[in-house]
Amino acid sequence: MPDVLARSLLDKAVMGSDGTELGTLSTVTLDSETGQLHDLVITPRNEAEGQIDLERDDEGRYTVPIGSVQAVKDHIVVGR
Repeated sequence: MPDVLARSLLDKAVMGSDGTELGTLSTVTLDSETGQLHDLVITPRNEAEGQIDLERDDEGRYTVPIGSVQAVKDHIVVGR
């Protein structure tokens, strides 16, 4: 996958590989010592919130491991 600037990803729509719209990218977590990326943090869409079985943070946002990213174009596509 080619390099993408992080700022171009914020507020980008995130979908599952099954076509489910998950929400919008809120932030990306990383290890501050190594710089290694860990998780996408996604603000859920209201209508999808109760139907999606993903891990959540303390604020109710989805957390998806960075290794699940399959594509970054008009949407960010993550494996489900």
